[in-house]
Amino acid sequence: MSDRAALVKGIRVWLVIFVVCLVLSGATAFPLVHELRWTEDLLRALSVPEHLPALMSWIERVRTGLDTADAEYPFLLYGTDWLAFAHLVIAVAFYGPYRDPVRNIWVVEFGMIACAGIVPLALICGPLRGIPFWWTVVDMSFGAFGVIPLYVVRRRIKLLEALPPAPAPVSAT
Repeated sequence: MSDRAALVKGIRVWLVIFVVCLVLSGATAFPLVHELRWTEDLLRALSVPEHLPALMSWIERVRTGLDTADAEYPFLLYGTDWLAFAHLVIAVAFYGPYRDPVRNIWVVEFGMIACAGIVPLALICGPLRGIPFWWTVVDMSFGAFGVIPLYVVRRRIKLLEALPPAPAPVSAT
């Protein structure tokens, strides 16, 4: 396999990993009410309230809020539907660098900027919304971990860009 082909294959593998994680992250925003009930049940079954009472208290508070919103103000959850949709739309944008990495490196750089933007958003909006700091750190980890595959992809795209152009295929005429 040529250097070019190996780089393209590696870029595509990292992009697929990133897109799968982005889609999964977005898809989990649709069934929030049910997910939180399942999470609370699982944490109780694992005796988490005895070991991590602050975590359990936070999960119970969020579940109560979501249950109330779902029962009395279901239109509020429409915002999380749009959050999920945004994740899915952003994931589609990564088809560009999958198809033509050098030409579409800007999508990868956009993703890296978005990952960096998670940190100030969480640090500003978390306290404004009464989110515990430890949960804000969990939210910031999405940006910190999300930027890793994008950094690897960007670095590989730069290596690919530096390679001499691929020879044109010879046509038999």
